[in-house]
Amino acid sequence: MEIFNLTLVQTLSMFILIIAGFVLRKINILPDGSDRILSKLETYLLCPALSLANQITNCNIKSFSENAPLMFYGLGLAVAAILLSYPLSRLFAKGWKTSPDIAYQRQIYKYALVFGNYGYVGNFLVLGIWGDEAFYKYSIFTFLLGLLCYAWGISILVPKGEGNSPLKNLKKGLLNPPFIALLIGMFLGLTGLGKYVPGFAMTAFKNAGNCMGPVAMILAGVVMGGYNFKELISNKKVYITTILRLIVLPSLFVIPLKLLGASEDAIIFAFIAFAAPIGMNTIIYPATYGGDTKTGASMTMISSVLSVITIPIMYYLIEVVL
Repeated sequence: MEIFNLTLVQTLSMFILIIAGFVLRKINILPDGSDRILSKLETYLLCPALSLANQITNCNIKSFSENAPLMFYGLGLAVAAILLSYPLSRLFAKGWKTSPDIAYQRQIYKYALVFGNYGYVGNFLVLGIWGDEAFYKYSIFTFLLGLLCYAWGISILVPKGEGNSPLKNLKKGLLNPPFIALLIGMFLGLTGLGKYVPGFAMTAFKNAGNCMGPVAMILAGVVMGGYNFKELISNKKVYITTILRLIVLPSLFVIPLKLLGASEDAIIFAFIAFAAPIGMNTIIYPATYGGDTKTGASMTMISSVLSVITIPIMYYLIEVVL
């Protein structure tokens, strides 16, 4: 029960912050455009600060070489998820060959089946349950997974004809502030130059990084608060997608790792990354290119709510029963 309680406390705290953001948006304390402001705050300050401080503190030649195999676990599982997403997404978007709108809906489902919110939610859970050292290892696990998310994942969310390509999206991924901060932090850690970073700067990075998780959860609530609640919970297909996202796919990946004797770190990080609820890219990119955002918003809300229960139970079963 200690394992169950530990994860339940974190997911409940996550849920409370999401509800807070939802309520603040519904009663107009946070006005229209707040989601964009909070998103930029996360992207340009809080996430980079978290990555920079963690890598400077924990990354060195020994720790990196010992944990480097985690990158390939993350990459391999993401590739497996992509292969599964092609046949599974057809179940949710029939007629996609004749209708451009349905074809684009299929891409949204495909992305949702492959990439959970391994970043904001994953970071929040890992930091809250296992701490800074585990977060450093988790960042290595998601390193190549994140590049694949940009190279393939974002490509399928941007409609054809918009000038996107896997190469261009990979370039965008490499140039985004959190990833740049991750690379800089790794460089400073591996070369030993991190010890020359002033203490007050490290304190500022850590304090800003501590805000990343709470602000991300509030942001999720603010985004969901901009939609009609009844409409969000009425899409039956989203519930099936959520079950696949939160229960079926993580089980398909984690149980074999457990039975094959993979390291405990690989098993935990695979679980967190692939059992996380659906993130907001399924809202952001359709909104950017004039697509339907209701499906993505439904996925985000329903999976975030249900993950409060599924993550603790799934983790308990993986750790205790198997």
